[in-house]
Amino acid sequence: MNNDDHPTDYANAPDLRALSAFVDNELPESERAAVREHLARDPDAAAQVASWRAQKAALQALAGDAPGSEAPPFIVLRPRVPWWRRAGVAACWLLAGAGLALALGPLVPRLIDGGSGDVMSFARRADIAYAVYTPERRHPVEVAAAEEEHLIAWLSKRLNRHLSVPSLQEYGYTLVGGRLLPGEAGPAAQFMYENQSGARLTLYVTGIPKDETAFRLFRDGNRRTFYWINDRMGYALSGPIEEAKLRSIAIEVCGELGGRPETWQ
Repeated sequence: MNNDDHPTDYANAPDLRALSAFVDNELPESERAAVREHLARDPDAAAQVASWRAQKAALQALAGDAPGSEAPPFIVLRPRVPWWRRAGVAACWLLAGAGLALALGPLVPRLIDGGSGDVMSFARRADIAYAVYTPERRHPVEVAAAEEEHLIAWLSKRLNRHLSVPSLQEYGYTLVGGRLLPGEAGPAAQFMYENQSGARLTLYVTGIPKDETAFRLFRDGNRRTFYWINDRMGYALSGPIEEAKLRSIAIEVCGELGGRPETWQ
Protein backbone atom coordinates (compact mmCIF):
# COMPACT_ATOMS: atom_id res chain seq x y z
CA MET A 1 0.00 0.00 0.00
CA ASN A 2 1.25 3.51 -0.89
CA ASN A 3 1.95 5.54 2.27
CA ASP A 4 3.05 8.79 0.54
CA ASP A 5 1.28 12.03 1.33
CA HIS A 6 0.12 12.44 -2.26
CA PRO A 7 -2.49 10.26 -3.96
CA THR A 8 -1.17 7.48 -6.11
CA ASP A 9 -1.26 8.05 -9.87
CA TYR A 10 -3.86 5.59 -11.12
CA ALA A 11 -3.64 6.61 -14.77
CA ASN A 12 -1.30 3.71 -15.42
CA ALA A 13 -1.88 -0.01 -14.61
CA PRO A 14 -4.02 -0.61 -11.51
CA ASP A 15 -2.26 -0.93 -8.18
CA LEU A 16 -3.80 -4.15 -6.76
CA ARG A 17 -2.71 -3.32 -3.23
CA ALA A 18 -4.47 0.02 -3.44
CA LEU A 19 -7.59 -1.62 -4.86
CA SER A 20 -7.56 -4.15 -2.01
CA ALA A 21 -7.19 -1.34 0.53
CA PHE A 22 -10.10 0.46 -1.18
CA VAL A 23 -12.33 -2.60 -0.74
CA ASP A 24 -11.32 -2.83 2.95
CA ASN A 25 -11.97 0.91 3.54
CA GLU A 26 -8.31 1.44 4.51
CA LEU A 27 -7.55 4.41 2.19
CA PRO A 28 -7.80 8.09 3.09
CA GLU A 29 -10.75 9.84 1.49
CA SER A 30 -8.51 11.73 -0.97
CA GLU A 31 -7.10 8.45 -2.30
CA ARG A 32 -10.53 6.81 -2.31
CA ALA A 33 -11.76 9.57 -4.62
CA ALA A 34 -8.87 8.94 -6.98
CA VAL A 35 -9.65 5.20 -6.99
CA ARG A 36 -13.29 5.86 -7.77
CA GLU A 37 -12.25 8.01 -10.73
CA HIS A 38 -9.95 5.25 -11.92
CA LEU A 39 -12.67 2.59 -11.61
CA ALA A 40 -14.97 4.72 -13.76
CA ARG A 41 -12.35 4.61 -16.54
CA ASP A 42 -11.12 0.99 -16.13
CA PRO A 43 -13.77 -1.76 -16.48
CA ASP A 44 -11.26 -4.49 -15.60
CA ALA A 45 -10.31 -2.82 -12.33
CA ALA A 46 -14.00 -2.18 -11.55
CA ALA A 47 -14.79 -5.87 -12.17
CA GLN A 48 -11.91 -6.90 -9.87
CA VAL A 49 -13.21 -4.65 -7.07
CA ALA A 50 -16.76 -5.97 -7.50
CA SER A 51 -15.49 -9.55 -7.30
CA TRP A 52 -13.53 -8.88 -4.11
CA ARG A 53 -16.53 -7.16 -2.54
CA ALA A 54 -18.76 -10.12 -3.35
CA GLN A 55 -16.23 -12.54 -1.84
CA LYS A 56 -15.90 -10.42 1.29
CA ALA A 57 -19.66 -10.13 1.74
CA ALA A 58 -20.12 -13.88 1.25
CA LEU A 59 -17.45 -14.66 3.86
CA GLN A 60 -19.06 -12.24 6.32
CA ALA A 61 -22.43 -13.90 5.77
CA LEU A 62 -20.97 -17.34 6.44
CA ALA A 63 -18.94 -16.33 9.49
CA GLY A 64 -21.46 -13.87 10.95
CA ASP A 65 -20.91 -10.13 11.16
CA ALA A 66 -19.38 -8.54 14.22
CA PRO A 67 -21.94 -6.92 16.54
CA GLY A 68 -22.74 -3.39 15.42
CA SER A 69 -21.18 -3.73 11.97
CA GLU A 70 -23.11 -3.08 8.80
CA ALA A 71 -23.04 -5.92 6.33
CA PRO A 72 -23.01 -4.72 2.69
CA PRO A 73 -25.40 -6.41 0.27
CA PHE A 74 -23.79 -9.37 -1.43
CA ILE A 75 -24.32 -11.61 -4.41
CA VAL A 76 -23.53 -15.33 -4.36
CA LEU A 77 -22.33 -16.41 -7.77
CA ARG A 78 -23.25 -19.95 -8.85
CA PRO A 79 -21.84 -21.69 -11.90
CA ARG A 80 -24.34 -22.45 -14.62
CA VAL A 81 -25.26 -26.14 -14.82
CA PRO A 82 -25.68 -27.51 -18.36
CA TRP A 83 -29.27 -28.40 -19.27
CA TRP A 84 -28.35 -32.02 -19.96
CA ARG A 85 -26.96 -32.40 -16.43
CA ARG A 86 -30.09 -30.87 -14.86
CA ALA A 87 -32.26 -33.23 -16.93
CA GLY A 88 -30.19 -36.20 -15.80
CA VAL A 89 -30.56 -35.28 -12.14
CA ALA A 90 -34.31 -34.83 -12.56
CA ALA A 91 -34.59 -38.24 -14.19
CA CYS A 92 -32.67 -39.85 -11.32
CA TRP A 93 -35.04 -38.29 -8.77
CA LEU A 94 -38.03 -39.46 -10.80
CA LEU A 95 -36.75 -43.04 -10.83
CA ALA A 96 -35.97 -42.89 -7.11
CA GLY A 97 -39.48 -41.64 -6.37
CA ALA A 98 -41.03 -44.39 -8.42
CA GLY A 99 -38.95 -47.00 -6.60
CA LEU A 100 -39.95 -45.58 -3.23
CA ALA A 101 -43.61 -45.68 -4.22
CA LEU A 102 -43.30 -49.35 -5.20
CA ALA A 103 -41.51 -50.17 -1.94
CA LEU A 104 -44.13 -48.42 0.19
CA GLY A 105 -47.10 -49.62 -1.82
CA PRO A 106 -48.03 -52.52 0.52
CA LEU A 107 -48.05 -50.11 3.48
CA VAL A 108 -50.44 -47.57 1.99
CA PRO A 109 -53.72 -49.42 2.64
CA ARG A 110 -53.11 -49.73 6.36
CA LEU A 111 -51.97 -46.12 6.65
CA ILE A 112 -55.08 -44.69 5.00
CA ASP A 113 -57.63 -47.34 5.89
CA GLY A 114 -60.70 -45.91 7.55
CA GLY A 115 -59.73 -42.26 7.87
CA SER A 116 -57.01 -39.66 7.66
CA GLY A 117 -55.30 -36.79 9.43
CA ASP A 118 -55.41 -36.13 13.15
CA VAL A 119 -58.63 -38.14 13.55
CA MET A 120 -56.81 -41.31 12.60
CA SER A 121 -53.57 -40.54 14.43
CA PHE A 122 -54.96 -41.51 17.82
CA ALA A 123 -56.05 -44.88 16.37
CA ARG A 124 -52.45 -45.52 15.31
CA ARG A 125 -51.29 -44.62 18.80
CA ALA A 126 -53.86 -47.00 20.27
CA ASP A 127 -52.66 -49.80 17.99
CA ILE A 128 -49.01 -49.19 18.95
CA ALA A 129 -49.88 -49.13 22.65
CA TYR A 130 -51.70 -52.45 22.23
CA ALA A 131 -48.68 -54.00 20.50
CA VAL A 132 -46.29 -52.72 23.19
CA TYR A 133 -48.16 -53.59 26.40
CA THR A 134 -50.34 -56.63 25.77
CA PRO A 135 -47.37 -59.05 25.48
CA GLU A 136 -46.31 -58.09 29.02
CA ARG A 137 -47.11 -60.81 31.55
CA ARG A 138 -45.73 -59.41 34.79
CA HIS A 139 -46.30 -55.66 34.22
CA PRO A 140 -49.03 -55.18 31.62
CA VAL A 141 -50.62 -52.26 33.53
CA GLU A 142 -49.62 -49.54 36.00
CA VAL A 143 -52.66 -49.93 38.26
CA ALA A 144 -54.34 -53.33 38.58
CA ALA A 145 -58.08 -53.98 38.48
CA ALA A 146 -58.01 -54.65 42.24
CA GLU A 147 -57.63 -50.85 42.60
CA GLU A 148 -60.25 -49.97 40.02
CA GLU A 149 -61.66 -47.05 42.01
CA HIS A 150 -58.22 -45.48 42.37
CA LEU A 151 -57.44 -46.21 38.70
CA ILE A 152 -60.54 -44.39 37.47
CA ALA A 153 -60.02 -41.40 39.78
CA TRP A 154 -56.36 -41.06 38.81
CA LEU A 155 -56.90 -41.25 35.05
CA SER A 156 -59.97 -39.01 35.21
CA LYS A 157 -57.89 -36.35 36.94
CA ARG A 158 -55.06 -36.61 34.42
CA LEU A 159 -57.38 -36.44 31.40
CA ASN A 160 -59.52 -33.76 33.10
CA ARG A 161 -62.62 -35.75 32.25
CA HIS A 162 -64.71 -38.21 34.25
CA LEU A 163 -63.92 -41.67 32.92
CA SER A 164 -65.68 -44.97 33.42
CA VAL A 165 -64.53 -48.49 32.66
CA PRO A 166 -67.06 -50.46 30.59
CA SER A 167 -67.66 -54.09 31.51
CA LEU A 168 -66.88 -56.75 28.90
CA GLN A 169 -67.86 -59.71 31.07
CA GLU A 170 -70.59 -60.85 28.68
CA TYR A 171 -67.92 -61.24 26.00
CA GLY A 172 -65.65 -63.23 28.31
CA TYR A 173 -63.18 -60.43 29.09
CA THR A 174 -62.33 -59.14 32.55
CA LEU A 175 -60.46 -55.96 33.43
CA VAL A 176 -56.70 -56.36 34.02
CA GLY A 177 -56.08 -52.70 34.88
CA GLY A 178 -54.90 -49.55 33.17
CA ARG A 179 -52.14 -47.06 32.61
CA LEU A 180 -51.44 -43.46 31.68
CA LEU A 181 -49.95 -42.82 28.22
CA PRO A 182 -48.78 -39.74 26.31
CA GLY A 183 -51.28 -38.72 23.64
CA GLU A 184 -50.76 -36.49 20.65
CA ALA A 185 -52.14 -33.37 22.33
CA GLY A 186 -52.17 -34.44 25.99
CA PRO A 187 -52.51 -37.49 28.24
CA ALA A 188 -54.27 -40.68 27.20
CA ALA A 189 -55.51 -43.71 29.11
CA GLN A 190 -55.36 -47.39 28.25
CA PHE A 191 -57.59 -50.01 29.87
CA MET A 192 -56.68 -53.66 29.33
CA TYR A 193 -58.97 -56.70 29.32
CA GLU A 194 -58.19 -60.41 29.19
CA ASN A 195 -60.21 -63.62 28.61
CA GLN A 196 -59.61 -67.06 30.09
CA SER A 197 -57.32 -68.11 27.23
CA GLY A 198 -55.07 -65.08 27.79
CA ALA A 199 -56.20 -63.08 24.74
CA ARG A 200 -56.30 -59.35 25.42
CA LEU A 201 -58.21 -56.28 24.29
CA THR A 202 -57.40 -52.66 25.07
CA LEU A 203 -59.54 -49.54 25.20
CA TYR A 204 -57.61 -46.34 24.46
CA VAL A 205 -59.13 -42.99 25.54
CA THR A 206 -57.85 -39.48 24.78
CA GLY A 207 -59.07 -35.92 24.23
CA ILE A 208 -59.76 -34.83 20.64
CA PRO A 209 -59.94 -31.19 19.50
CA LYS A 210 -62.93 -31.75 17.20
CA ASP A 211 -66.09 -33.79 17.33
CA GLU A 212 -67.71 -36.14 14.83
CA THR A 213 -69.82 -39.28 14.76
CA ALA A 214 -67.78 -41.44 12.38
CA PHE A 215 -66.97 -45.06 13.27
CA ARG A 216 -63.90 -46.42 11.55
CA LEU A 217 -61.63 -49.43 11.34
CA PHE A 218 -57.83 -49.40 11.40
CA ARG A 219 -55.81 -52.54 10.56
CA ASP A 220 -52.22 -53.49 11.14
CA GLY A 221 -51.39 -57.12 10.42
CA ASN A 222 -53.73 -59.32 12.42
CA ARG A 223 -54.59 -56.46 14.80
CA ARG A 224 -57.76 -54.43 14.34
CA THR A 225 -58.84 -51.20 15.96
CA PHE A 226 -62.36 -49.81 15.84
CA TYR A 227 -62.30 -46.14 16.79
CA TRP A 228 -64.77 -43.31 17.17
CA ILE A 229 -65.18 -39.84 18.66
CA ASN A 230 -67.86 -38.72 21.05
CA ASP A 231 -68.11 -35.39 22.87
CA ARG A 232 -64.51 -34.48 21.97
CA MET A 233 -63.16 -37.75 23.34
CA GLY A 234 -61.53 -40.34 21.12
CA TYR A 235 -62.01 -44.05 21.85
CA ALA A 236 -60.22 -46.98 20.24
CA LEU A 237 -60.85 -50.66 20.94
CA SER A 238 -57.96 -52.85 19.75
CA GLY A 239 -57.46 -56.58 19.51
CA PRO A 240 -56.62 -59.50 17.21
CA ILE A 241 -60.07 -61.10 17.35
CA GLU A 242 -62.43 -61.58 14.42
CA GLU A 243 -63.57 -58.27 12.93
CA ALA A 244 -67.33 -58.76 13.33
CA LYS A 245 -66.94 -59.70 17.00
CA LEU A 246 -64.67 -56.73 17.72
CA ARG A 247 -67.19 -54.46 16.02
CA SER A 248 -70.00 -55.80 18.22
CA ILE A 249 -67.93 -55.16 21.34
CA ALA A 250 -67.02 -51.67 20.13
CA ILE A 251 -70.70 -50.83 19.57
CA GLU A 252 -71.52 -52.04 23.07
CA VAL A 253 -68.65 -50.03 24.59
CA CYS A 254 -69.66 -46.91 22.70
CA GLY A 255 -73.21 -47.12 24.00
CA GLU A 256 -72.06 -47.77 27.55
CA LEU A 257 -69.80 -44.69 27.43
CA GLY A 258 -72.62 -42.41 26.33
CA GLY A 259 -72.05 -42.52 22.60
CA ARG A 260 -74.66 -43.03 19.89
CA PRO A 261 -73.59 -45.98 17.74
CA GLU A 262 -76.94 -45.84 15.94
CA THR A 263 -75.69 -42.71 14.17
CA TRP A 264 -72.73 -44.50 12.63
CA GLN A 265 -72.90 -44.83 8.87
